[in-house]
Amino acid sequence: MVVIGGGQSALAVGYHLARELRKREATVALLDRQPGPGGAWRDGWDSLRLFSPAEWSSLPGYLLPRHLGDRSADAFPHRDDVLGYLTAYEDRYELPVWRPIDVRAVRRLGDDRLLVETDRGDVSARAVVAATGTAARPFTPHVPGRDVFGGIQMHSSAYRSPEAFAGLRVLVVGGGNSGAQILAEVSAVADASWVVEREPRFLPEDVDGRVLFDAATARYRALQNGEALERPHGLGDIVQVPPVREARAAGRLESFRPPIAALTASGVVWPDGTEERIDAVIWCTGFRPALGFLDPLGVVGADGRVAVEGTRSIAEPRLWLVGYGEWTGFASATLVGVGRSARATAREVAAALPTASVP
Repeated sequence: MVVIGGGQSALAVGYHLARELRKREATVALLDRQPGPGGAWRDGWDSLRLFSPAEWSSLPGYLLPRHLGDRSADAFPHRDDVLGYLTAYEDRYELPVWRPIDVRAVRRLGDDRLLVETDRGDVSARAVVAATGTAARPFTPHVPGRDVFGGIQMHSSAYRSPEAFAGLRVLVVGGGNSGAQILAEVSAVADASWVVEREPRFLPEDVDGRVLFDAATARYRALQNGEALERPHGLGDIVQVPPVREARAAGRLESFRPPIAALTASGVVWPDGTEERIDAVIWCTGFRPALGFLDPLGVVGADGRVAVEGTRSIAEPRLWLVGYGEWTGFASATLVGVGRSARATAREVAAALPTASVP
């Protein structure tokens, strides 16, 4: 069978599949388009921080060591810490990751197989798990004039460090954690403004991803039991990792601008019609599922999602999807949350394969 992807979701699936298929005549291959381990974390900006301590940022079977990067025990792990951890995870469990391989399409092949077409040849499989995530498909909202703006435009997926923006007038668009972290450091070297739909809410300094995950879990279980709950306070709000806390204390995260009405060749038009010169826009506006390779199967809906029962495609029962967000499992797009969906998926895949199976 084939797992498409090499990041955190693919590794979690690979871990559980190795255990489920240990006594079966079946092989697993993880096909990763990246040149090395780490998945989407390879494309994170230099100072990217997790929202939770190491023990709440781990994949199944192996905790992210606190000592990685020689940081203090209570520090939020950095991007490079996670890259080192995912590299060690692959090695620890000897996961069969093949890279770099670009999966171009998945097609039906007879009644019992799927054909995975890649730039390095094709492979047939009785089951395919898509675990490519969303990083390969950054989302930038449609704004009139975006194509004529002559300044710098960059999605957060391409942002690395603030030096390129020193002395410029910059708009950071997006009120989530990525927008807060990037603004925190860009505002130290540039005249930066925060463009948001609504004023961001900051969590108390002692609240991080551990608390949010517990609250979300309680809400999920309540909804599973048919209880209607309001959104717990804090979910979706901004975690005050150290750079954000420091920038906020310095007053650099206290003023907000409304959504952009339009861009011009040299600046921005605000909703009230006023114009302002701007040198750069950084779009911290999220991502969409990267599922173009599934188009030949006809399973991707207009909303970019695949109809699933659990994580299994309803229209194509030889296909599973893990790690794309809540629709593929509770908290499945997070390091700590993907394990549950990965385990359930591996059990379903193993049960669906013939007793004496080939790839």
